[in-house]
Amino acid sequence: MNDAVVEEWIEDTTPFERVYGIIRTTYDPTSASQIADRARVSSTTARKHLRTLVNAGEVATSQDGQTTLYCRSETGIVTEHAQSLLAERTPEEIASGIADLKAQIQDWRDKYGVNSPEELARELNIEDADSDYGALLREWQTTRRNLALAQATLAIAEASRTGHLTGTDTDDDGNSDTSIIV
Repeated sequence: MNDAVVEEWIEDTTPFERVYGIIRTTYDPTSASQIADRARVSSTTARKHLRTLVNAGEVATSQDGQTTLYCRSETGIVTEHAQSLLAERTPEEIASGIADLKAQIQDWRDKYGVNSPEELARELNIEDADSDYGALLREWQTTRRNLALAQATLAIAEASRTGHLTGTDTDDDGNSDTSIIV
């Protein structure tokens, strides 16, 4: 990066914001010291903020010998995608999309007599991802992944609407209940 841009980034952000910004684009397990270097903070500061993000479910850890490695968690990735989807679509549109995705998957199950793309690949002994069946398998897997994301998004929208995410239940009359939700 250009030194002036880096200096401006450091001046305009907190150490936490820089660590969080770096980890949001870290999908391969990476050491705290590497993240610290990229975030322009000390390793101690990076570890402190990474622990906070691990506790929040945004970051996953793994071990490489004595070294703890950090990367985006699947939960963090799904949540980010769900928020983007909710910004673009209403819950009703998402529910309609879920019905369409389920119908498409059911069509494939009926047509090929299997329950999953993996089962189809085994049954047909498909090894070439570039074949016509390879394209079908990728499309089926993508549709299944999109269905799971849409379902998670709808669940997040419902939990948000009812107050389950904030700890404040709202009944159908709009009355709040701040009791503990389990």
